[in-house]
Amino acid sequence: MPKIRSSKKRMRQSRKARDRNRQQRTALRNTVKKARAVRGTAEAGPALLAAEQLLDRAARKRLIHPNTAARQKSRLAKASRAK
Repeated sequence: MPKIRSSKKRMRQSRKARDRNRQQRTALRNTVKKARAVRGTAEAGPALLAAEQLLDRAARKRLIHPNTAARQKSRLAKASRAK
C-alpha cells in the first residue's frame, strides 16, 4: 500500500481505469460473439454493425490495437458474406 499521497491517487485512478476497461472489453467480446452466432439470420446485419462500431471505438480508445480491430472486422465481414 503506498504511503505517498500522489501514489494513493494514482492507484485509485488506475483501479477505476482497469474496471472501466474490463467492462468495455467484455462488452466488445460479447457483441462480437453475438455477431458470429447470428450469422445468416435476419439479425445478422444489425449485429455486424454493432460489432464493427464497438471495434472501431475500442481501437480509437486504444483498448485494443487498431490492427486487431481491422482484422476482426475483416473476418466478421468475410464470414457474413459466406452465408
